Amino acid sequence: MTPSGVPDARHTLITGGAGFIGSHLAERLIGQDERVVVIDDFSTGSKANLASVANEPNLTVIEGTVTGCGALGQLVAESGRVFHLAAAVGVDLVVQSPIRTIETNLKSTEAILEAAAPNRTPMILPSSSEVYGKSLREGFTETDDLLIGPPTLGRWSYACSKLMDEFLALAFHAERQLPVTVARIFNTVGPRQTGRYGMVLPRFVEAAKAGEPLRVFGDGQQSRCFCHVNDTVEALLRLANCDRAPGGVFNIGSTEEVTILGLAKRVIELTGSTSEIELVPYKEAYEAGFEDMQRRKPVIDKLEQYTGFRPATTLDKVIRSAANLT
Repeated sequence: MTPSGVPDARHTLITGGAGFIGSHLAERLIGQDERVVVIDDFSTGSKANLASVANEPNLTVIEGTVTGCGALGQLVAESGRVFHLAAAVGVDLVVQSPIRTIETNLKSTEAILEAAAPNRTPMILPSSSEVYGKSLREGFTETDDLLIGPPTLGRWSYACSKLMDEFLALAFHAERQLPVTVARIFNTVGPRQTGRYGMVLPRFVEAAKAGEPLRVFGDGQQSRCFCHVNDTVEALLRLANCDRAPGGVFNIGSTEEVTILGLAKRVIELTGSTSEIELVPYKEAYEAGFEDMQRRKPVIDKLEQYTGFRPATTLDKVIRSAANLT
């Protein structure tokens, strides 16, 4: 630890650091000989995600929520930067626990922004492609209008809460000169991601390896772009190191598009599975009236312009990595 209240440029605070993306980020930073403090309540993250660095002296893990952390102000003050990855994740969790989703996203973001404001501690605030809502555009840019569904459908609570996080963060930038950058993340996948909360690729991989049907919701023609977690971490770090980024919104993701049906077929092929594909109506999987986005493809020109970043991992390599295939 640094002396109380003294920031250290090589000291990073990661909320949600035991989660999927957060743990990969922590590994990367510790591998660069940086000090990392993780705050995580292990509600959706796991201590096992940090197993490779658990005994590293540069890692400190604080178990608890962001809002319940009494030392939050001091921890932020000692940090050279903050990555706020603590959030409710996964469509299953969002649909089943809308109160938890809203409160986790809004309250934790408010708390970390308030803690960062006094010393203007640089912050990366990951958001989500969900904020684009039901837009039918071929590719989403950061300045697009957003079309969110009605509050009677709980699945939109996540999109709205993440969008409010963005508004609040940019308000802190405007009014208190807090150097905060918003990163809208599109479908990040890779090792250690679980299908427990509805993430599609780990669900498919698990089913394929077990020889069970791959359940594809709807007609399977909805398309997504899957970005390897190592690419996402690289993009986040480049944004954190970009002096022009604060106050901006940036898409992070792959631009290699695939339908969910096509993804299922590719997983079966690459894993050598004998599994079949089962089309499941949305009404059997989620609440009545569930709405899905037909396309979710990011335009990442702004990210490349500011940081020089382009994703390096092809879809086949993404699937092989998620399935732990050589």
